[in-house]
Amino acid sequence: MSQRKNPPPSTTGPDLDRRQLLGAAAGIAAGLGLAATAAAPGTAEAASRRGGKLQWPYASFRDYIETLEARGLVLRVPRIDQDKYEMTALTYRLLDEFGWYGAPAILAEEVKQDGRWIKGPVITNHQGHWFTEALIWGREPASGPGPLSDLGPQTYRETLAFLTNLIETNKGRNPSIPNNPVDAARAPVKEVIVRGDAVNLLDFAFIKSNPGDSNRYVNTGSVFTEDKELGKNFGTYRCEIKGPRLMGVNPEPGQTGWKMLMEKKKRGEKRCPISIVVGNDPIAWFISSSVISKGGADELAIAGGFRGQAIDVVKSETNDIMIPANAEMVIEGEVLLDQMQPEGPFGEMYGYLGLKKDENFVMEVTCVTHRRQPWILNQFTGVTRGFCTAPLEAFSFYRVSKAIPNAVAFHSPVEWTGIGVLSIKKTAAGQGLKAGKQIANLVPITKVAIVVDDDVDVLNRNEVMQAVGARWQPFPAAEIIQEARGMALDPSSPKRPMSSKIVIDATRQLPDEGGPPMYPERNRDLLAKLAPESFDLVKANWEKYLDGWKPYPGPAAGVSRPRRGGPW
Repeated sequence: MSQRKNPPPSTTGPDLDRRQLLGAAAGIAAGLGLAATAAAPGTAEAASRRGGKLQWPYASFRDYIETLEARGLVLRVPRIDQDKYEMTALTYRLLDEFGWYGAPAILAEEVKQDGRWIKGPVITNHQGHWFTEALIWGREPASGPGPLSDLGPQTYRETLAFLTNLIETNKGRNPSIPNNPVDAARAPVKEVIVRGDAVNLLDFAFIKSNPGDSNRYVNTGSVFTEDKELGKNFGTYRCEIKGPRLMGVNPEPGQTGWKMLMEKKKRGEKRCPISIVVGNDPIAWFISSSVISKGGADELAIAGGFRGQAIDVVKSETNDIMIPANAEMVIEGEVLLDQMQPEGPFGEMYGYLGLKKDENFVMEVTCVTHRRQPWILNQFTGVTRGFCTAPLEAFSFYRVSKAIPNAVAFHSPVEWTGIGVLSIKKTAAGQGLKAGKQIANLVPITKVAIVVDDDVDVLNRNEVMQAVGARWQPFPAAEIIQEARGMALDPSSPKRPMSSKIVIDATRQLPDEGGPPMYPERNRDLLAKLAPESFDLVKANWEKYLDGWKPYPGPAAGVSRPRRGGPW
């Protein structure tokens, strides 16, 4: 094992390339409405601070967490006994109290696992709160008078509008800025280097998330793979810790990482070098966790494009894969393509225990590099939101709107896995069912496609369910699709990844569709039309109404505790 201190940052570098890079960064940053920050090569993390204050874009995972903590969005716990699944139960309790979109991140400074206390910190739910949708882009969450529970959805809507505008301006293409290679001596992820038999993954604060899981898992690792024909890729795949230097690697069939490993097997290759990055910056993390690009593109360059600033990269120790220099940890090794092993079970994204697999890829770990006292991100899969969804939803809607011109908005609530809600501006009979069938085919995870009118807010669960109750007749405004591509992890599917699907047309049914001759108006719409001054009156007196009132059970630490389901 080797340790080192970073030398003082150099101010020298290739001037021409640097000017070109900053010019590109400034162009993207201008599109984001933000300022690109200039820094000498290898000092992006330092450049993310000005006058001691963090600046966007966040160079590292810990910079981002610090931003959340400064806003009261992190619950810090000194010690967690994970042998008793304390962190898991605490996560569930916070969700019960504050909801999927209102619960804070948890930072446990030390965890007990396998009978011993291990220094962390371990962090979870780092992109669960509504406000994180804005914060990862350096934007302010929504504010103003009104219930706290309204500010989260408003933040999401504003972020969607911001990203949709950026996507449309870029004509649906991913922004891209070439990576910035740095010397290993300046890479925080190289502060500690452990090789060969000295590696012991069990010494790090990776936890067993659920009692039904087969082992402790690295479940937030960005698995970097390369192939001479398929290009580059990194994606978040669960990795079972089988021993000090042995890991399972689980890309699902059809995912890019799986395709690359299978292609190498077909060519007769015996080993595949990979690097698994733990603790990415928040934008690289959402790209790792979602399908933003296909076709072997350099996804780190795309992450740089979204950030408006190149990502500092450094070569792995035992292979040629370039990885983020400011990450928390990199686990390097080789997938043994001729030695498949059993893997799982593991608590998966639907909130149910995933299947045990008789054969799965296995990796021999050859080297681990990390920061001193690395920060470990854990994902309670199927329990909390895993990543900010506004970017993916904005791209999805951009593509959906090309196929469905009268589409207004589309939303897939993370806690309603398999359900998608589309609003349309309906002008003729049959449009609702047609649009729903298109969504069922365009978005594989959508098993229940609900179509509503454009006066229904797809982010408002109550409005959606009211539309289903008041505007939908199961016959004739529904259609069952007997078989279509679904999700390989769906526990209800007898023939994975295929699924049956249902389309629910919850738009107002026209007489030509068997609807009533006339639809009555909604009470709220009548109030807005016939007594609009009532809303202005309440707005003007809002602070007076709340004066002296404390939400149950009263203030804690100087902050009123929100009602159940509201923001933290």
